[in-house]
Amino acid sequence: MTDLAENIEEQVLETQVAGRGEAFGVQRMTPSEAFVETMAANGVDTIFGIMGSAFMDAMDIFAPAGIRLVPVVHEQGAAHMADGYARVSGRHGVCIGQNGPGISNCVTAIAAAFWAHSPVVIVTPETGTMGQGLGGFQEANQLPMFAEFTKYQGHVNNPKRMAEITARCFDRAHSEIGPTQLNIPRDYFYGELECEIPQPQVLDRGPGGARSLDEAADLLASAKFPVIVSGGGVVMADGVEECKALAERLGAPVVNSYLHNDSFPASHPLWCGPLGYQGSKAAMKLISQADVVLALGSRLGPFGTLPQHGMDYWPKDAKIIQVDADHKMLGLVKKISVGICGDAKAAAEALIERLADRTLAGDATRAERADRIATEKADWERELDEWTHERDDFSLDMIEEAKGEEGNWLHPRQVLRELEKAMPPHAMVSTDIGNINSVANSYLRFEEPRSFFAPMSFGNCGYALPTIIGAKAAAMDRPAISYAGDGAWSMSMVEIMTAVRHHIPVTSIVFHNRQWGAEKKNQVDFYNRRFVAGELDNPSFAEVARSMGAQGVTVDKLEDVGPALQAAVKAQLEDGVTTVIEIMCTRELGDPFRRDALSKPVRLLKKYADYV
Repeated sequence: MTDLAENIEEQVLETQVAGRGEAFGVQRMTPSEAFVETMAANGVDTIFGIMGSAFMDAMDIFAPAGIRLVPVVHEQGAAHMADGYARVSGRHGVCIGQNGPGISNCVTAIAAAFWAHSPVVIVTPETGTMGQGLGGFQEANQLPMFAEFTKYQGHVNNPKRMAEITARCFDRAHSEIGPTQLNIPRDYFYGELECEIPQPQVLDRGPGGARSLDEAADLLASAKFPVIVSGGGVVMADGVEECKALAERLGAPVVNSYLHNDSFPASHPLWCGPLGYQGSKAAMKLISQADVVLALGSRLGPFGTLPQHGMDYWPKDAKIIQVDADHKMLGLVKKISVGICGDAKAAAEALIERLADRTLAGDATRAERADRIATEKADWERELDEWTHERDDFSLDMIEEAKGEEGNWLHPRQVLRELEKAMPPHAMVSTDIGNINSVANSYLRFEEPRSFFAPMSFGNCGYALPTIIGAKAAAMDRPAISYAGDGAWSMSMVEIMTAVRHHIPVTSIVFHNRQWGAEKKNQVDFYNRRFVAGELDNPSFAEVARSMGAQGVTVDKLEDVGPALQAAVKAQLEDGVTTVIEIMCTRELGDPFRRDALSKPVRLLKKYADYV
């Protein structure tokens, strides 16, 4: 049994011992009681959402069932918080809202949770059955909204099935590794029924088929330069230690898959950093030399393997072994030699066992490979130290501008390096989408899993702050820090009120550069600096934070960056204080993230001839 399965069983046992989820055997109850008791049986202790009449009968008994409802400012924030809660705890994250607009507000965040493979259950109370189809108040067809972004949709079509379908949604969120939807007509919370509360079905995952494991072991044994890609599946399976052991057996460099920087400890000599956009040159140079790549718990998403830093680094002739718990991911993006449908942790254990007594072709070059790893990492760290500002013409212009009316504001790369140096142990960090946040991929290093959260392939703005609040709610003893640019921050900054109101302290860093930087970079590179809709005229976000009851700090000197973070984290952990650190940055920009999707414009009409 995996650590995650054991964690779920322990949580369920704790709730039963504490008197929650106590409706054993067939009993008479209301549908609301069946719904709440089934959640309690699954260890639910926190739900994020906004109260509403659609589920008020059930909400009335959350507290005696040991369930805390955390009221948010906006429902999108609730679903992001459920995502963060699930990703750090490994348990279900749960969100709920009023039927219609309350539920539609959650779609974007559930899509982000889908691409993060988070076991989120979104409860969607629906218009009452007697009013459906009549165009009534807050009526919407709520199942199609989430069809693309959920692994399973449970619709309660009879109140007598409340416990059954609720339990199935919770079971499927873990077994299918992603969000599920529980849709309940609002009139089905009322009445009486006889039912038995189902106990959670915990899936015991295995390592994969014996034949595919044998083939993978043969390939690894024959590899002269094996490389491991450690993906999100390693984190979800609690398999970092097994990944380490396998890497050490092979003497293989380990690279993190895109935005899974917490899937291998950064202090380990075999760690080489993340692939993908704004990732590690060391990781890219080393994987380019691989003759065998083991993608452990990774779908090898296309955005995470795009050329970067001028390097098309993915090895064209390497044999690829892919391990994924979802068989549909095997060979979907990259051509593979062996596909293993299995748990990343269990598969790593099985491969270690198969390689234990074998002579490895890579043993002859193990020392040389270790030297190459150390050299590439040292070269990359030296380059990061020296890469204090962007060097393209536009960025140099913006640096000069920052020396004028704005004062000598800060270079984003220098800021990110100082934040990296000041990062506390055991920190959890969430990043939003955007230019500076993407550059942060090179500077975020972790020693333990369940520490790094990003919107993954969905790439939505407004993600970082609510997600870190949810993560903090699941791990109150850990430092919780979010990164966001001023554009993305403005989409979700109201959730600072949630953190303050409900005593879930976080530290939020805002990179204030007065622009939509990621898209503006495309206007620099492809549209001759014709800036449309990219400029932001912002207030002081530190002042805005103070108006919401948080501490607000403005930083415009490089030497103050690290101390500001350290002081904010100290206040968070010791005094329960939420802090917003507003860092004044220049408008220089890193590489665009959609260079693959753009080309130089062609204008055919005469009146647009100058717009090339």
